[in-house]
Amino acid sequence: MSASLTSPPRNATLGHIAWVLRGNPLTALAMAGTALLIALAVLAPWIAPYDPIASDVPGALQPPSATHWFGTDQLGRDILSRLLHGTRLDLTIAAAAVGLSFAVGAMIGSFCGFVGGRLDRWVGRFTDVLMAFPLFVLAMAMVAALGNRLENIIYATAIINLPFYIRFARTEVAVRRNAGWVEAAQASGNSRGRVVLFFLLPNILPIVAVQISLNLGWAILNAAGLSFIGLGVQAPTPEWGIMVAEGARFIASGKWWLVFFPGAALMFAVLCFNLLGDGLRDILDPRMRT
Repeated sequence: MSASLTSPPRNATLGHIAWVLRGNPLTALAMAGTALLIALAVLAPWIAPYDPIASDVPGALQPPSATHWFGTDQLGRDILSRLLHGTRLDLTIAAAAVGLSFAVGAMIGSFCGFVGGRLDRWVGRFTDVLMAFPLFVLAMAMVAALGNRLENIIYATAIINLPFYIRFARTEVAVRRNAGWVEAAQASGNSRGRVVLFFLLPNILPIVAVQISLNLGWAILNAAGLSFIGLGVQAPTPEWGIMVAEGARFIASGKWWLVFFPGAALMFAVLCFNLLGDGLRDILDPRMRT
């Protein structure tokens, strides 16, 4: 009996997802690309053909070949191995930073949007001030002040993403706070915190998922940008921004592979997350259901 009750909604959801993917092949490609990136990040220690930080000076600056598919860098390190480990590091930084900013920002924004009043106005002004600064410059300042350790890069990236979730959650909760089901939850004796945590926040999660996907791409760009200018992850740690910065010195001499492969990986990751965000919007938007 229960199976027959649950099957139609599940089938309808799967049918809607399939309909969106058929109508937008780029979304399907983005999902496949994101899954590939995650798989490479998880399996990097086992599938990388060489030690990513082991130097081989006699074999330095070799072009792509059967021995080194993506060539070697100025110290003879295998670029493919460094790229795979860099995928693991950059995705870890992005996921940790976005997860932290979402958890804190969504809670603050949801509570302020539900309560309103003076607290809501103060938090609104705070986010306005924070977003008035160039966010990458703000991240640079925080990392320079705190030190370029991995945890500080994650905190800085999370802080510059925080206003997006605060403002988004405030707006969505403010629209819903006078709904009948919210008033019913309050009339049942639930506290404000419980209403926000167990009723309002889960209700806006599908919409926030789109913002999470977009922020993952921005977080990867931020981490790579900090490393590129010397304020992020430090050499010899394999990271995409470091690899681009080190390879930029050899572009004029024709060593194109030093920049091309890490740059292509960075572009591919950001593109996948951005396209995935567009696809999630189509999948989760009830107005798109037929």
